[in-house]
Amino acid sequence: MKDSVFVKAGKVAIKDSEKPQIQANDDVIIHVVRTCVCGSDLWSYRGFEDKDANSQNNGHEAIGIVEEVGSDITTVVPGDFVIAPFTHGCGHCAACLAGFDGNCQNHTDNFSSGVQAEYVRFQHGEWALVKIPGKPADYSDEMLNSLLSLADVMATGYHAARVANVQQGDAVAVVGDGAVGLCGVIAAKMRGARKIIAMSRHEDRQNLALEFGATDIVAERGEDGIAKVMELTNNSGADAVLECVGTELATDTAMKIARPGAIVGRVGLPHQPKMDMTESFGSNVSVAGGPASVTTYDKELLLKAVLDGDIHPGKVFTKQFDLDDIDAAYQAMTNREAIKSLIVVS
Repeated sequence: MKDSVFVKAGKVAIKDSEKPQIQANDDVIIHVVRTCVCGSDLWSYRGFEDKDANSQNNGHEAIGIVEEVGSDITTVVPGDFVIAPFTHGCGHCAACLAGFDGNCQNHTDNFSSGVQAEYVRFQHGEWALVKIPGKPADYSDEMLNSLLSLADVMATGYHAARVANVQQGDAVAVVGDGAVGLCGVIAAKMRGARKIIAMSRHEDRQNLALEFGATDIVAERGEDGIAKVMELTNNSGADAVLECVGTELATDTAMKIARPGAIVGRVGLPHQPKMDMTESFGSNVSVAGGPASVTTYDKELLLKAVLDGDIHPGKVFTKQFDLDDIDAAYQAMTNREAIKSLIVVS
């Protein structure tokens, strides 16, 4: 089968690999229909983190057709069309029951990898996989893109809004204008925010944020950006902040634009090892967040919202590529020519 491989910083490629096989009773083999490139996939591509040359690529978002199931799998059968979340919850441990399946306590291999390929072995598939009605041919390209977003970015954006406790009538600030931040705008609107401030410097992302429900755009960064958000909130600060980047600047901004007592929903994987909590202690600002509860959100509300046409998160995919053109897909995101690169596999 075709599989993507990390060659070196600045280059990924397609190679021929063995098709994955069932290795455990709760494995599912999935024939990938669509996958994509995530911002986190770019860290090694840009040379920001070490990765072994010629190793399997990082991709972790997919929709596809069930090809084969292990003996313990009862919830899906070959031929089912499924969302393959990047998290692999069990559905019955304390974390999963509390709605935090991104932190499933029943196994340690909770996260997908290597799905930028024709086939993928999905571990612990009994509860984690999300069935989509019908077959891929039943859906438009636009709908397939939105369904793919439910494997990660839409659920991650919703996670930021949930853990920040966005409530009806809140003023919400979203730090980050990538696919997750834009989906955070959708999530804030779903939860009833009256004001949604999107922090973005790029016109295409600003326009999409406004289409998704943002009421205000702040292009400034650093202290100027903080001042602008404070001005838009009558110097009170935001009732909830969604931090969707993970850099030191984004984290610092998020903490400073939150009103006293607010929660920062943090879903940008932290880039710095330490965080000074003294300032947030003085302001009673709380920090929450981590890996998204993808399966929980998809099953409870996000899949229905997409199928009903209430939300259109697939619009974050602004360029489309074939699997053979995987390096071009990475380049498009690296060069900010695409918000998020879609890869059509089959």
